[in-house]
Amino acid sequence: MPARFYEQEVTSGLKQKRKLSAFLDKMVGKHRKKVTDISLTYIFCSDDHLHSMNQQFLKHDTLTDIITFDLSEGADNMTGEIYISVDRVRENAEKFGVTYADELHRVVFHGALHLCGFKDKKKEDQEAMRKNEDICLKNYKKEIA
Repeated sequence: MPARFYEQEVTSGLKQKRKLSAFLDKMVGKHRKKVTDISLTYIFCSDDHLHSMNQQFLKHDTLTDIITFDLSEGADNMTGEIYISVDRVRENAEKFGVTYADELHRVVFHGALHLCGFKDKKKEDQEAMRKNEDICLKNYKKEIA
């Protein structure tokens, strides 16, 4: 099933959603070979909305760019809801000196990578996550070029 993208009182500026959805499908297949049923829902929202969710569901009183909920049932199923703050993405793009589009795609890939089993709490896990985000971003840019 293709990934679905929704905007909640914000404009994400996400382009080529069908191509991105197909890329995510291939990416998940590469990392989770036994998954046959994939359902990814991306919800783009504001800092305020994601901060409220971070407090309510994770008991964190901080701003974040992404929260990923794994709703999968069974080893052959991957179902996830991924909430992304476009405010954080915009600010992080400026902070890291990258385009908004690149940072947006990086965060989209980050959420899917979490659902594939990648973690980012420990330093070595963060390095592996960043490496895979970079690979995804590079490969996706080649596909849409």
